[in-house]
Amino acid sequence: MKTNKIVLKVISVVALVFLASCNNDDADIMMEPMATCSDGIMNGDETGTDCGGSCNPCDTMSMDPDFSGTYAQVDFMGRPGINTVLSFDMEGEASVKDEHNVSIPSEMTAKFQAGFQARLEQYHDVYAVKLGLDPADVNYEPNILGLDAATLTTVLATDVLEVAPDLPTTYFDPGTDADNDGRILVPDGDEVALTGRRLTDDIIDVSLILLFGGAEGDRFSGQDLDGDGMADLPRLTSDGVSLTATISAQFPYVGNPE
Repeated sequence: MKTNKIVLKVISVVALVFLASCNNDDADIMMEPMATCSDGIMNGDETGTDCGGSCNPCDTMSMDPDFSGTYAQVDFMGRPGINTVLSFDMEGEASVKDEHNVSIPSEMTAKFQAGFQARLEQYHDVYAVKLGLDPADVNYEPNILGLDAATLTTVLATDVLEVAPDLPTTYFDPGTDADNDGRILVPDGDEVALTGRRLTDDIIDVSLILLFGGAEGDRFSGQDLDGDGMADLPRLTSDGVSLTATISAQFPYVGNPE
């Protein structure tokens, strides 16, 4: 009788150990998720991600972009800095720059051109005072493209880059002389400008030249008028920063850091 009890106890202990081992093994088993045609994973009998096999054929999958969600218009970058330079912000009022950035191009001229032109002329008045001259004698002069103040600020107020399919793409190419008349900066209709943007275009310098450079592009370039070694005119046609990196010819077109 005692022997039978001992045997039963041993069997019970072995059974408990076996059951515990099974429970541990079961806990370690990871259940694979069921494959679907919309889980973003190439699984099941798919031949591509969520296509092929029992899903839709890959070559007929819709490639239309998904524009769902909420988007916010943050900044225009056709001509960087223009709405900052020509912003006519008034104390206590909403920023013109911010309003410009969230406006649609078809509304920009009506909203901003007059203010941009007034600010452009105001800059020339400030420089006149600094030079000890009568502000009435220092005004904006038509620039290297032959654009007067009203026309230039109309172009700049609508901050988009226009593309000319039959001309080189460039922000401004001062070396263009299509009719071989020897004139480059004097406007005669053969300049290539504002037809887009190349990666190597110095957008800031060109914009400053258009605003302050006059007909030859160098009206305010820090000239030493009296030969004393000191600049007598402000340097307004360049920010002093040039491109030194070698731009890659392949996307993402990033140059090596320097």
